[in-house]
Amino acid sequence: MFASALRQSRADGSLSGSLPRNIIAGITVGIVALPLSMGLAIASGVPPQHGLYTAIVGGIVVALLGGSRVNISGPTAAFVVVLLPVVQQFGLGGLLLAGLMAGLITVAFGLLRFGRLIQVMPYPVIVGFTSGIGTVIAFLQLKDFLGLQPEPGASHFLDQLGRLAAALPTLRWQELFIGVLTLGTLILWKKVPGRIPAYLVALLVGTITGVIFNHSGALPGVDTIAARFHFDLNGVEGNGIPPIAPHFLLPWQLPGPDGQPIGLSWELLRALLGPAFSIALLGALESLLCAVVADSMSGHQHDPDSELVGQGMGNIAVAFFGGIPVTAAIARTATNVRSGATTPVSAIVHGLFVLLAMLLLAPWLSLVPMAAMAAVLMMVAWNMSEARHALHIVRRAPRADAAVLLTCFALTVIIDMQVAVAGGLALASVLFIRRVTELTQIKTVEPREETEYQQQKGVVLYDLDGPMFFGAAHKALKIVTSVDRDVHTVVLDLKDVGLMDATAMSNLEDIANHLARRHTVLYLIHVRPELVNKMRRYGLLGKSTPIRFARDYQTVLQSVLIDRAATA
Repeated sequence: MFASALRQSRADGSLSGSLPRNIIAGITVGIVALPLSMGLAIASGVPPQHGLYTAIVGGIVVALLGGSRVNISGPTAAFVVVLLPVVQQFGLGGLLLAGLMAGLITVAFGLLRFGRLIQVMPYPVIVGFTSGIGTVIAFLQLKDFLGLQPEPGASHFLDQLGRLAAALPTLRWQELFIGVLTLGTLILWKKVPGRIPAYLVALLVGTITGVIFNHSGALPGVDTIAARFHFDLNGVEGNGIPPIAPHFLLPWQLPGPDGQPIGLSWELLRALLGPAFSIALLGALESLLCAVVADSMSGHQHDPDSELVGQGMGNIAVAFFGGIPVTAAIARTATNVRSGATTPVSAIVHGLFVLLAMLLLAPWLSLVPMAAMAAVLMMVAWNMSEARHALHIVRRAPRADAAVLLTCFALTVIIDMQVAVAGGLALASVLFIRRVTELTQIKTVEPREETEYQQQKGVVLYDLDGPMFFGAAHKALKIVTSVDRDVHTVVLDLKDVGLMDATAMSNLEDIANHLARRHTVLYLIHVRPELVNKMRRYGLLGKSTPIRFARDYQTVLQSVLIDRAATA
């Protein structure tokens, strides 16, 4: 379960046999990850270096311990709507503690082999989440994209949107110019053939333009990473991004919302449990979805439980090195595969490249305009929103699926991600129960093989088809209680029933007692051995239960004839 991707790569010889191409792929995806890691950290409410720490530590640890050969892990847009409220309420220390707790939860998911289970989350639920997250991220970037100065203090999306609208008179044209220029470059460069990442080109154009604005006496200045963020690490002070590698620290010693060390207490852990679970579930969904996409592109198969363990260990590790929660990133993983990656080496090289860039290029990275970063995140939000898929589901999918998507979208945008996750899980469960209930059927049948017994009066045969659990048992079995008064024997054929829970067995017992009061006998035939064992443990095979078992329909009719003859 641990490091399955690395072990598989070593076993088939690809770890050493394809080393050069994986190094090149790692450098390529590192170039893409560099600006995205900074931008997603800023969008989450923390300084940009914490996103770089995440790509470095998380990217390497998950690659070493995970279950996908080509997944690239780091900060992702899916987390922004969860992390930002945590930072606003609990500060950086609270965020890292929540990430640590999420890591422990994710490891538990993997050890309990929840990987396959998490993968069956309905597609409308996932698209509702991603569309809502993309919408929130895009609107939150309007502040820097337009150079607005809204009133601080808004915590919910609608409040933030209202304050952004009220701040429109503070719009700064120079910020808008750089934002539009960067966004336009992003869109147009993707149409240019070549392997130079569009994010890199767009940020170069935006940064060069920002330097011209800031060093020209005739033009107004623009806001940059260096102007926005200040660091003080181990006595080293400066503006922008510190040229210092991530180092070990204790999350609870980092500042809370009041600027003082947040500390460690049961009250704090209880308060962070909800956000931690949301982070763990979102991270698990994102990483496993990413692994499925990567499998389809690379031809390899991932181990979902090993991937969850790796993602959990990555989140535990980054919390002790100043990183924000980590998960697999679909866009970066796709770039990795297209660049020729076949083993976890590419993800390790990607982390080392980000580390080297941080150490050598920190002063230049600090010159990136905030409007340019906002433009990059708007493009990330658009790609994440899957607007075309969402609209297609709303227009063409069954109404229940469309309603689920719109509900998850509304909960994500209007309320918050914790409520959306809980609502999404509930809707997924309801949708699953409804679909399975529709599959479970009961019908009256006429026996075809035992023709000599067809004329036996007072015997009714029902065929049950599908799983019998709490969502379907009552619906399927209630028809049995409405048999005619002249029926003295009811037979249930369970040949096509592979699952039966306590609710179904309780319903069976109730029906048998109801029929017994009418002097009607209930027989079960073709019962699978595993179901017989369950019924025995439940107590349905005892003398106190008026349920009889038979091998087949013919055996039942023989017993009926013997009983009738004995009472005649």
